[in-house]
Amino acid sequence: MNEKTIRIREINMHVEIQGGENLPVIVFLHGFTGSTTSWREITKLLKGNYQTIAVDLTGHGKSTIPEDIGRYSMDQQVEDLEELFTELSLDQFILVGYSMGGRIALAYTVRHPMRVSSLILESSSPGLKTEVEREKRQAADRRLADRITRDGLPAFIDFWGNIPLFASQKTLSEEKQLAVRNERLSQSEIGLANSLRGIGTGSQASYWESLGTVNLPVLLITGKLDTKFVNISREMQWDFPNVRHETIEHAGHAIHVEKPATFATMIEEHISELKNRGGSL
Repeated sequence: MNEKTIRIREINMHVEIQGGENLPVIVFLHGFTGSTTSWREITKLLKGNYQTIAVDLTGHGKSTIPEDIGRYSMDQQVEDLEELFTELSLDQFILVGYSMGGRIALAYTVRHPMRVSSLILESSSPGLKTEVEREKRQAADRRLADRITRDGLPAFIDFWGNIPLFASQKTLSEEKQLAVRNERLSQSEIGLANSLRGIGTGSQASYWESLGTVNLPVLLITGKLDTKFVNISREMQWDFPNVRHETIEHAGHAIHVEKPATFATMIEEHISELKNRGGSL
């Protein structure tokens, strides 16, 4: 594994790269409280056939943690990724995003479709449709951010790990649950709080009306136990021109954590199908 810190737009972005330069490229964007560590089991399973690039998004992992909340906005993060991919000389790649990272991956693809050969969204959404919904969620995200700065990171991680969204992770081994908790604890209070304030679901614009402009192949992956995001993906299916939705049995929000072998296999099968259809990777 090759770790790099790349200076772009006055911040540092940390990436983990695995595999040779002449292989098809897959870029991975983690969710809230995650990092490049989130993808290590997946990239290990894919090793040898692809070059995988996992990115620490702004405020997470080893990337810069700006004090300015505006630096976390969707516009800023999309342009950070565009410059990062330019610095990495990535012309074509498959883009995988989980939850928050999926929202960012979708926004990036809408604005810079020429680099993305296929988009894979795990348990993600295009945002909220109405201003009323966004204002309500923005207020909730602010309260969560205030909770982090008021109570401290360990208390917040205890709370976050016990929300209904992650209930299915209670069936994981103690070792894996501890690994997830430790990754979350490795984050910064400021980074997480500012992420909620700057790029929480309530702060981003809705991308529902943009789904029809995404003409490249899209794979939506959800866990059957995560009914909220199963329903969101079913609705998204109506708007993407070229889409397939797969729902994984006995899995919740984080399929790549709960069912890593299944998740990696789905990526490989999707890429194989693209090749059979003559797609460019």
